[in-house]
Amino acid sequence: QVQLVESGGGSVQAGGSLRLSCAVSRATVSYYCMGWFRQAPGKEREGVSLIDSYGSTSPADSVKGRFTISKDNAKNTLYLQMNSLKPEDTAVYYCAAGQRAGVLAGTPKYWGQGTQVTDSS
Repeated sequence: QVQLVESGGGSVQAGGSLRLSCAVSRATVSYYCMGWFRQAPGKEREGVSLIDSYGSTSPADSVKGRFTISKDNAKNTLYLQMNSLKPEDTAVYYCAAGQRAGVLAGTPKYWGQGTQVTDSS
């Protein structure tokens, strides 16, 4: 069974940075479209960014210029570098994998368990 395990969340002041990681097992990140989603308290889950099998990325407007998605095929790991964090970035962040259409629709085949990012300002 495919497993996605996120790490790297934590508490950070506004303006700070964090890097999230998503270790993937029993699947190959180079094959799938990979994405990061987040869900803030009382809000619906939203897409943050995705990277397809060709390496093309598609960040949400709310994180453009601040967050960068990347993957290391050799380590089979997905990353999300988050800079210039804002209080509104506070959420549980989820890693996901699937076909591009499913990731774009917010219905990827595989999900991680999530990691919490909190503004400590």
